[in-house]
Amino acid sequence: MSNGTADKAGYEPRVALEFFKSAGAPEKFAEGETIFSEKDRRRSRIYLVLNGEVALSARKKALSSVKAGGIFGELAAITGAPRSASATAKTACRVISLDDKAFQSALRKKPAFALMLMSVMIARLRAAIAELGAAGELGEAAMLKEASAFDPKHVPALVSGLSDEPVVYYDRNKTILEAGQSGLRMYIVTEGRVLVKIGERTVERLGPGGVFGEAALVDKTPRLASAVAETDCALLPVTRNGFVGLVKMSPGFAEKMLASLAERLRFLTSKLQ
Repeated sequence: MSNGTADKAGYEPRVALEFFKSAGAPEKFAEGETIFSEKDRRRSRIYLVLNGEVALSARKKALSSVKAGGIFGELAAITGAPRSASATAKTACRVISLDDKAFQSALRKKPAFALMLMSVMIARLRAAIAELGAAGELGEAAMLKEASAFDPKHVPALVSGLSDEPVVYYDRNKTILEAGQSGLRMYIVTEGRVLVKIGERTVERLGPGGVFGEAALVDKTPRLASAVAETDCALLPVTRNGFVGLVKMSPGFAEKMLASLAERLRFLTSKLQ
C-alpha cells in the first residue's frame, strides 16, 4: 500500500508475492522514471515492488516510499478512481503489476490475498477514523452520502446466492448493532436504508446493496461503528464462515468487498489531506 505496506500489521509479503506472481510478469523502471501520474484516469494497475524503491508524491509533496515486498496503487485500481498520487522509481527497480483482468485471475487462484488486503485496509480505516475524530472532523463532511457494494438490481439474487441465513427486518430508528460489540455477522441491505454512526455522528448512509459490519468479521476486533435503521429495512446476514467461504469461492464477491472498503478508505483519507 501507499504508506509502506510491507510494515503494516497483518500484511504478509509472501502472500502478496505469490498473488502477483500467479498472474503478472516483472518489469523494470530506471531511476527517476515515472510509473504513473497523479490524477491519471486510465484504467489503473496495482503494483508490487520486487526490488528497489518507489517514491509516492501528491501535489509535488513527498508522501512515502515503498520498498521490496510492498504494494502500491491499490486504491485507484480497485475503485476505478483517478490516481491520488504519483509514483516514481526512487532507485532502479523491478515491479510486478496487474491490470483488472489479471487481478481477477489472481483472486481466483489466491483468495487468501483478498482477506489479507481487507485486514490491512480495515486497520487503515480505524487509523483514519481515529485521526479524523481527534481533529473534530468526523462529521457530515466526512460522510459518504450513499454507498453500495452490490448493484441494487442484483440484490434479490443475493438473498438466495450469498447466505443460508434468513433475511431479518428492523423498524425505523431501531439499533442494528453497536460500536464495541463482537462481530458475528455482516449485513447486506436488501430493502430500506441504514445509517452508520461513530458516536452520534453519521458517517455513511447505505441503501440496497450496501454492506456493513464486515470489518469485525475480517479482523475479529470489536465493531468500528454503530448501525441504525433510517427507514424500515430488510437485511441479509452473512456469518464469518460464510463470508470467508464466499471470498474463497467467488472472486467477484471478494472484489466487490475490496472495492467497498477501498472506496471508504479513499474517501476518508482524502479528508485528512
